[in-house]
Amino acid sequence: MMIDPFQAILLGILQGITEWLPISSQGQSMLFMIGWLGISPNDAFSYSILLHLGTMSAVLIRFREEFLKALQNPSTQMARVLIISTIGTGITGIPLYFLFREGFKGGMQATVLIGALLILTGLLLRIRGTGARSIHDMNALDMIILGLVQGFSILPGISRSGTTLAALLMRNLKQDEALAISFIISVPAVLGALALNHSHSLAEMPLASAGLAILASFVAGYMTMDLLIAYAKKVNFSAFCITMGLLTLLAVAIF
Repeated sequence: MMIDPFQAILLGILQGITEWLPISSQGQSMLFMIGWLGISPNDAFSYSILLHLGTMSAVLIRFREEFLKALQNPSTQMARVLIISTIGTGITGIPLYFLFREGFKGGMQATVLIGALLILTGLLLRIRGTGARSIHDMNALDMIILGLVQGFSILPGISRSGTTLAALLMRNLKQDEALAISFIISVPAVLGALALNHSHSLAEMPLASAGLAILASFVAGYMTMDLLIAYAKKVNFSAFCITMGLLTLLAVAIF
């Protein structure tokens, strides 16, 4: 099914808002596309990855100073975090990308997986640490664990920000620094996913609709980023993810 301009804008806004909350923006957009728009899981998977181009651009602008410092001096701690975590992300993320694309072609299968992984995300969000360490205290093991965990978020229903934040808190990083690190390391991960997905993203979505979706994702994401990140610090989304997962599985069982 083709996505029209109105649906593209709606999907972009959904991505732009949910990206900053630990509720799996990819899982939410795929549930909407499969359940309401009648899009196949493979196409919904491709579109959900494409939508991240907008929010990734918002992250690049918001954290531009950190990226510039890392590019200008690859020996900085942030540069090390970016490089090592990206390697870890590739180790888990690339095989899981192909596993999902080849193994979950049916709408019911994909929906069940998303529901189950939302419940898992909810459980992971219950993790808390002492928050005594800063980015400068991170070692190579911290960085590779962070990357390996991020790779699992290629699966819809696994919140990338939620799981990476949980991993950092479990390693006792301060929450403010953990949030910043979580969003900064998303950029190479999204670029990698887009590279893997490039032959599928525009297979069915018209170029104009794709452009509108990405633009809406960027605008909504940039405008809501600071507000929703501050909100996410105050609210535990564990119950939300578990409830959404259970409702998704219940809907599959009924219908």
